[in-house]
Amino acid sequence: MTTSTLTRTRFPSAVLVAIGLAAGFGVAQGTGVRALGGAVFALGGLGAAWLWVRHRGWAVALGLGALYVGAFVLAHLLALGVGMASWLAVALVTLVAAGVTYAVADRS
Repeated sequence: MTTSTLTRTRFPSAVLVAIGLAAGFGVAQGTGVRALGGAVFALGGLGAAWLWVRHRGWAVALGLGALYVGAFVLAHLLALGVGMASWLAVALVTLVAAGVTYAVADRS
């Protein structure tokens, strides 16, 4: 692989969104330490935000950041307010948030 190939290859921020939401939930559930899951969520969001600012600018980064945090809140509302299974709520919002992120920030 040449250097020019590496510079053209972009890591998709949608992967970081999915990891932040899904793995953050999994870590919180698995360890029983919600703050640890929150740290995974925050790191995923910060990594994705760095990519958004770098490739699409601040306006897109702020919009997708709001989507990311909104997905986190919506998962809680679906699980606690509606009574949906926690894993199902997280899976649903993760798919939507990662899909929108891919469409807005990652697609060529």
